[in-house]
Amino acid sequence: MNALKLKETLLLVFKWGLICALLGFMSGSASAFLLVSLEWAATIRENHLWIIAFLPLGGLFIGLSYHYYGAVAVKGNNLLLQEYQTPSTKIPLIMAPLVLLGTIITHLFGGSAGREGTAVQMGGAIADQFTSWFKLNQTDRKSIIILGISAGFASVFGTPLAGAIFALEVVYFSKISIQSAILALVVAYFAHFTVAFWQVEHTHYGISSVPDWSLKTLLCVLIVSILFGLAAMLFARSTHYWGALFAKKITYAPLRPMVGGILIAITLYGIGTTKYIGLGVPSIVDSFITPSNYYDFLLKIIFTGFTLGAGFKGGEVTPLFFIGATLGSSLSIVFPLPIALLAGMGFVAVFSGATHTPIACTVMGIELFGLQSGLYIGIACLVAYLASGSVGIYQAQIVKGAKYHLYKKIKIRKPNLF
Repeated sequence: MNALKLKETLLLVFKWGLICALLGFMSGSASAFLLVSLEWAATIRENHLWIIAFLPLGGLFIGLSYHYYGAVAVKGNNLLLQEYQTPSTKIPLIMAPLVLLGTIITHLFGGSAGREGTAVQMGGAIADQFTSWFKLNQTDRKSIIILGISAGFASVFGTPLAGAIFALEVVYFSKISIQSAILALVVAYFAHFTVAFWQVEHTHYGISSVPDWSLKTLLCVLIVSILFGLAAMLFARSTHYWGALFAKKITYAPLRPMVGGILIAITLYGIGTTKYIGLGVPSIVDSFITPSNYYDFLLKIIFTGFTLGAGFKGGEVTPLFFIGATLGSSLSIVFPLPIALLAGMGFVAVFSGATHTPIACTVMGIELFGLQSGLYIGIACLVAYLASGSVGIYQAQIVKGAKYHLYKKIKIRKPNLF
């Protein structure tokens, strides 16, 4: 009997080890291709600004692609969360190429979006194919979805530990099995090292120094963290608002990104800058060194919310990094804290508030900026999470715990869409 159990255990370890290795390599390779493609798209766009005039046509192409081939996939990250919580249908593999192509088109022609949503959706779509390949049951399918999210997030940002925790936390942390937690960590590192294998590098940020703790310092940290939480709330609400407005005013879905593309292109030519479109990584890097304009974060919220609300594809997290980093950087003029520390705190704190994932964001901050700033990062992520309200960027996400009890009695009024 013991020998039989040992054999079953070894077979189980081998099966899941093989799944993690295959999924990590496939998802990591997809993320590596995405990162290279977005860098190419940004270079082409910045060197040939006339290409922004084709944003409406790019939007129409995205709209038609999802209308005819991705009726289910159009739900994006929310589909992954829904299938984890209430399984009903297999996540279609076509989600991966649709979101990849849509994201590249969005960035190439001048939309404001991120990349993590794309990587997570590709990871989730690839992962769910393993359900039939390995004949997994519903419980194991939940683990597979977590693994897909973990692999996609970890590989696109180069933060494997944060990627694993994000996947667990975003789907409702208290209902995660130990098996899922361990496997999420394993697949995250497989995906992370796959990106390194393809020699694709991630952007590096740094916080060179942190001040000693004092009552004044703590008060400053708490105030700016609340502001980060309010910025996260504004971003989430504006994205949902634009999405609802487009859906109400334009019933034929493929026309929404085309109309949105026309308005974005006209606006870009009017303001004469491309600072607030694409990923905005150069502005994020600069924010750690030079104080940002006080309005930079607000314009990024407007451009990104409008872009995604109109139906263009991409993620929200890198724009959230932009919003948080530039907001923190601008606050360095008012608050006596190092500019790099404020930018770094905002970088992860706004993300924490918008996704309801303070643990993952704290770990990400430590992975990116070092342990010395860990306490500042942790406080910022927690306070921003509590201050950002009950509505996040993922509408299908279940919010529980202290934050749920804090906001459950607050009646949220739907915006008047004219």
